[in-house]
Amino acid sequence: MIRKLTLSALAALAIGVGGSAVQAQVVEPEIADVPFSFDGPFGTFDEHQLQRGLQIYTEVCSTCHGMDLVAIRTLGDEGGPHLPADQVKAYADAFPVNDTASNPQFIDAASGNPRKLIPSDHFPANNSMGAPDLSVMAKARAAFHGPYKLGINQFIHGIGGPQYIVAILNGFTGKTKDVAGNTVYENTVFPGGWIRMPPPLSDGQVTFADGSPNDVKHMSEDVAAFLMWAAEPHMMARKHAGFDGVFFLIVLSSLLYLTNKRIWASVKGKKTA
Repeated sequence: MIRKLTLSALAALAIGVGGSAVQAQVVEPEIADVPFSFDGPFGTFDEHQLQRGLQIYTEVCSTCHGMDLVAIRTLGDEGGPHLPADQVKAYADAFPVNDTASNPQFIDAASGNPRKLIPSDHFPANNSMGAPDLSVMAKARAAFHGPYKLGINQFIHGIGGPQYIVAILNGFTGKTKDVAGNTVYENTVFPGGWIRMPPPLSDGQVTFADGSPNDVKHMSEDVAAFLMWAAEPHMMARKHAGFDGVFFLIVLSSLLYLTNKRIWASVKGKKTA
């Protein structure tokens, strides 16, 4: 009996060690540190890049992905795409509701058809393809970690969500396979190596009015920057508040040091015999 228990324990230990060895071989994909304009404590969003990213989202991503936590009126906010009020209104008026089942609030009660959006509306949700919402995607996907995921690299480089999006959009190899009747696409960055989303971008797919490069690399950076703004539209205000707070603490610390030195000068200056 004891011998059987011992053999069972050894077998379980061997399986555990083997499983650990397999897990140890799993290597997280390398996420390149794309130098965005909003990186660092003094970085700011590039208004023109955000406008290009908005165009990419509208023409490509909105077909499958919603963004229902973002109000359309914020496209006119300073620090964001900063569209004029008339353009924001025209954009809302022309934006399609691709998934009426997920957006009953946009259905006109009289006609039963989708109504035109107005700037105070949020971007429509889109669950028809089972694709995730992109409202906070750039904050939900962390790419940079320090040793043992302590967050040291995040302190230096930021959370890395936009870099993760860029890596995903550029990680397709062109290979496909069939899984349970569904076609999946090989992606060197996505966990598991295969993703249900087909490559969404291709060179020349979107044409920009300012003549900016429209290859996959540049378009992926533009839409990633836009999604970062969508996830944290008040980033610039937060940075300004942080800078003001640090400056105030430096001034306060200096005044406290000088006050302390002045108060105790007569005592510290005395020499004992």
